[in-house]
Amino acid sequence: MKTELEERTKKFAVRVVKAVGGFSKTSEGQIIGRQLLKSGTSIGANYREANRAESRDDFIHKVGIAEKEAAETIYWLEICQETRLGNKEIMDGLHKEAGELLAILITIGRKAKSAR
Repeated sequence: MKTELEERTKKFAVRVVKAVGGFSKTSEGQIIGRQLLKSGTSIGANYREANRAESRDDFIHKVGIAEKEAAETIYWLEICQETRLGNKEIMDGLHKEAGELLAILITIGRKAKSAR
């Protein structure tokens, strides 16, 4: 599961990068795109770091950061959807995937905390 989720979060990051590349070059598109890029690519990076944690507490902390990045990504995707920034189908698909990733990360974090 660990490596599967690492791959899934990496694929998600690539999809975000490609989606943001298609945003309009307006200041809104650039600012929101930059925020979405940062949070959307950080999910997988932080999850990967968590899997190489030095302790259980370090793992829990890093999974928590990945959770926060997923939640922030959902926020920016909702802004994109409501302002019609980007391709609707792509944004909808990213929003769905980000929600699934957040749910998985929450579950991982809870299980790790209960195993303390």
